[in-house]
Amino acid sequence: MADTFSLQHIVRKSSLNENAPVLIMLHGYGSDENDLFSFASELPKELFIISAKAPYSMMPYGNAWYAINFDAEKGKWSDNDQAKNSMELIAQFIDEVAAHYPVDKNNVTLLGFSQGAILSYATALTYPEKVKNIIALSGYVNQDILPKNLNNPDFSNLDFYCSHGSVDQVIPVEWARQTVPFLKSLNIKHRYSEFPVGHGVAPQNFFEFKAWLSQRI
Repeated sequence: MADTFSLQHIVRKSSLNENAPVLIMLHGYGSDENDLFSFASELPKELFIISAKAPYSMMPYGNAWYAINFDAEKGKWSDNDQAKNSMELIAQFIDEVAAHYPVDKNNVTLLGFSQGAILSYATALTYPEKVKNIIALSGYVNQDILPKNLNNPDFSNLDFYCSHGSVDQVIPVEWARQTVPFLKSLNIKHRYSEFPVGHGVAPQNFFEFKAWLSQRI
């Protein structure tokens, strides 16, 4: 299976035999494809759910979409070249999923946590024609990995659900709050919520994005 796809992944099939709405999950730094997949059993049965594994393996275990150097002099920095490379892999993977599975290529949702959320933003803003809904949990928009001319593409089909923990110790909530004016400036539909948690997904956060998604598939 893996050799025909850009990314290794696991699947939960849809209750529909064809043209199923598809949800692609992108995990966070140091995790793997099983992490977000735990949500799958609680999500609508008609969704065809795919949880992808990031391409860079870490020692002793886990995977990353790109390297983070925690020893950098001015705090941590991200490897933006690796991030762009992973974004291209995700974009390619979306096409492969549409070609190989009985899904509706016009009804693609990305669900990303942390690094996965950062790349969900980047993929949707770089290739808006490939994606419809984006659930970005505990992430932010990294403008360094976006194309320079964002005002040209048509973003009218995109819809974002963004959430963050108000006491997130990994990605400051201030970074996430910048998402709202950014999306507004591009006239992109969005909803932003905060929950009194750290770097994680609170139960009420899960129920809120599940309801949001159910209305859009």
